[in-house]
Amino acid sequence: MAGALKEKQLVRHVYAALQAASCPLVEGLYLQEADSMLQLLCTPSQHRTDILAWICSSINPNFANSKTISVGFKGPDVLTKEMAVLGQELMLCKADDLDLIRGDASPYLQLRFLEQLLTLTPGCEQTAVHRADQEMLLNELYAAENLPHLTQMLKPTLDPWPSHIKALHKATKSSHKPSREGGADVATLLQQTQSTLEQLQSECEFLSSEAQSPGVLSPSSLRVAACDLQLLMTTFSHVFETDLRAYCSRDPPRFSTETDAFQRTHQLLLAFITELEMLKEVSEAAVSMNEDVNQLQTQPCYWSRGDKRNLPDQLKELTRRIRDFSSLLQS
Repeated sequence: MAGALKEKQLVRHVYAALQAASCPLVEGLYLQEADSMLQLLCTPSQHRTDILAWICSSINPNFANSKTISVGFKGPDVLTKEMAVLGQELMLCKADDLDLIRGDASPYLQLRFLEQLLTLTPGCEQTAVHRADQEMLLNELYAAENLPHLTQMLKPTLDPWPSHIKALHKATKSSHKPSREGGADVATLLQQTQSTLEQLQSECEFLSSEAQSPGVLSPSSLRVAACDLQLLMTTFSHVFETDLRAYCSRDPPRFSTETDAFQRTHQLLLAFITELEMLKEVSEAAVSMNEDVNQLQTQPCYWSRGDKRNLPDQLKELTRRIRDFSSLLQS
């Protein structure tokens, strides 16, 4: 009986470790009973073999290639032997413990083997720590010394008695001889407390509706909230380890303290400004030259005969004279 109870506790631990490692072969199963978990993890089946192969591939990435080759060309027996060899290399079993790999060994030995393998799988290192934290939180909440505080938090009450009135009340009960002054003080404080309570009750809506609406908080809801919080913390830790740690652990960018880059940039800017100024001067010179040429073309010129001609007419006249002179020379 004790052995069966221990196996159920161990199989729940192994199944939770597989979920924490994000094993795709247990996603969507939603197993709640220990017997169904034992049926999955300790009975020979292809599903169990795939789970064990996934664990081995997570521990040793090179095992995935050999697994594909073994299944595709050599058969499942070779895959079983290779997983046994990996277990021997990890000093968790012997190379001839094929019954342990196939699922023919006792459930306790299989679960212990799976538990030891999962401790080497990325994502399962903090599972035990998170589970211990959860149990520690619940044990701390339900500890004997904290139960009065938990009850007071779940069902708050108002205690109007000051400490010295409590001491006086206890002393009165023990002696059974109350004094007149003490009785008068108690009566005055009671009246003041009664008026204060009535004023608070009129101002606080939850005091008047407490009898109508039941309390929202309860020990069971508090336990569920603590489990949900722990699940969120476990999920965030897994996401941080797999996706965010690489980005958070990067070194911040470093800027060079040397001034070479700034000097080169300044020199390039000066050269660019010089080229712009040269282009501006060339443009201004071209405009000025264009204006001079236009002026020369349109400016009249006086010949010896006294007629007024512009530059194109003068060029035509000069060309005509050169032709006449050439013809005279040829004749």
